[in-house]
Amino acid sequence: MTTNIESDSISRVKLAGKEIILVGTAHVSSESVNEVDRVIREEKPDRVCVEIDASRYKTMTEGQKWENLNIGQVLRKGQGFLLLSNLVLSSFQKRMGSLQGTTPGDEMKMAINTANELNVPFTFSDRDIQITLRRAWKRASLWQKMKMIAALLSSFFSKEELTAEEIEKLKKKSAMQDMMDELADYLPSVKEILIDERDRFLASSIFSARGEKVVAVIGAAHAGGIIEWFEKFERGEKETGIDDINHVPPPAKYTKFLPWIIPVLVVGLLAGGFIRSGAEQGLKMILVWVLSNGILSAIGAIIALAHPLTVIISFLAAPLTSLNPTIGVGIVTGLLEYYLRKPKVKDFETLSDDLSSVKGFYRNRLTHILIVFFLSSVGSSIGTFVAFPYIAVLFS
Repeated sequence: MTTNIESDSISRVKLAGKEIILVGTAHVSSESVNEVDRVIREEKPDRVCVEIDASRYKTMTEGQKWENLNIGQVLRKGQGFLLLSNLVLSSFQKRMGSLQGTTPGDEMKMAINTANELNVPFTFSDRDIQITLRRAWKRASLWQKMKMIAALLSSFFSKEELTAEEIEKLKKKSAMQDMMDELADYLPSVKEILIDERDRFLASSIFSARGEKVVAVIGAAHAGGIIEWFEKFERGEKETGIDDINHVPPPAKYTKFLPWIIPVLVVGLLAGGFIRSGAEQGLKMILVWVLSNGILSAIGAIIALAHPLTVIISFLAAPLTSLNPTIGVGIVTGLLEYYLRKPKVKDFETLSDDLSSVKGFYRNRLTHILIVFFLSSVGSSIGTFVAFPYIAVLFS
């Protein structure tokens, strides 16, 4: 296997009797769109591979059918965090792309359009987005999920705007490696699913693609990992099979009990407080638990500009839902907000535009429900971490 790094974005790999040209892109870069078109026309490959799956391509070309989204059902299934993180990430990419006159995925659409124009077959080489997100979500703990959304929100609320030059720098391997290292330190389990597994999936798909010359259009972050997997495939160290990472595994039996650890400890401490120190001390411990969870959850609901009744219910529900892992306070407040302020047809029609601003997130009833869900949940979680050590001290 020989690898020739021709530029920050193009690597030429020769192995197993074929030539693979990797075109690393920044997903909101107008330069990447032009470069993809140029490389395919100049190379005249036997096949084009694109880092996208069929469902995402359909959404990109036909639009997202938001009117089919049932936010109430999403919350009942416990998928509120997942939906919010998707929407915030989409809004960030859209905002960055709008600054450069592009939309996320334009370079992938260009690759497919150019391939079709030249009668070159193409392959969707990425793992289905729903499998990727569900694997990542299943791997992350509640606290990691909140950290991930908080990181996305911080980038969304940031007023900093990347220049065209800064976006182009995203295609440089050193800059991408720094970002990946930071992600690995911040959320290692999520980084493994979103980056490492997809490196392997993409490498396998591209490596197995038919044709003696293949142009593969990928995000620049994946280039180094894909080349490493090519080397492993050629040396026979690893098989190209990907069945083990192409499904959502069922939860391990022991994981069903993990969410109950803190509630059981809290209930034990509260009961022990009554038995060991009497009713006065026990009531004091309960008061700490109720006020910490209730007040902080209510503050979160207030920041989210929730309905007054939702704020009251968040205060009352948080101390109880914190002791029941099967239902979080965010599900309660989100569903209540949904019934009090049901999304209108206009909210679905304007959702794509509303995602591009903080004001739009609050104005749109659909995303506003998710903000209420998230901030009331964060408040209750902070309340749990504040109250638990305090009542443990009172017990001792």
